[in-house]
Amino acid sequence: MTQPTIQLQVRQEAGASVIYIEGEVNGFAEEALMAAYAQAGGEKVPTIILDFSGLDYMNSTGIGLLVTLLIRAQRRQQRLMACGLSEHYKQIFDLTRLNEAIGIYDTAADALAAATAPV
Repeated sequence: MTQPTIQLQVRQEAGASVIYIEGEVNGFAEEALMAAYAQAGGEKVPTIILDFSGLDYMNSTGIGLLVTLLIRAQRRQQRLMACGLSEHYKQIFDLTRLNEAIGIYDTAADALAAATAPV
């Protein structure tokens, strides 16, 4: 059995860091996802955006990893946002109530605009 794959890219934007996710988010993705969050989540970054437009699959362990990221972000007083979710995963976020804690946007541009909008 081969291990599922995930590829992550981190890009720094004005007022936010974007983590681009490609592949599968499951237990095999934990180390890579936490490393990408550490790279993106410097103390001075107020918002972390998870771009799921390249997501192939996410299981319940992957949802658990998102909860871990959410807790870490909240401890650092950072906002966590998501974009590029398919309708299926938007429903999962709704059922798990993650959408109440993680802002959901259609595109990275929409999330960046929300992240940098005056409060």
